[in-house]
Amino acid sequence: MTVALNRTKDDPWRLKTPPGTCEFTMHVDEKDGRKILVCTVGSTVLHYDARCVEDLHAMLEKAADWVELGGADEQKPVKEGTVEAWGRSAGNPVGGWYGLKKGLRGRFGVYVPPLLEALGLCELEHNAKNNRMRAK
Repeated sequence: MTVALNRTKDDPWRLKTPPGTCEFTMHVDEKDGRKILVCTVGSTVLHYDARCVEDLHAMLEKAADWVELGGADEQKPVKEGTVEAWGRSAGNPVGGWYGLKKGLRGRFGVYVPPLLEALGLCELEHNAKNNRMRAK
């Protein structure tokens, strides 16, 4: 599967966190020869390896059920079996963190799922907390 990740800084995706409490933008750029997602939340800028979109979708398809998001900052422990845990696991396709900015590598389970939803790749819950996602 090839996903069209073609939004630029001038035309980013305008997204909301799963509970709908925070707006952020995401666009594609290149850094060190790698395609990255640039996630801007207020004045904070996070970077994720762009291949996470297809890799996460493949993981969700394999799970064939709802997967808890479990978003957490890089410094905080995560609940096993969540999207956040998978996004930093040595067992994922990149062998570790999809987040690329040291100190800001977490929150994968907060900011990446809304992008997959916008791309039509998943169903995403929008509860106040404890949200889940599954492949479409």
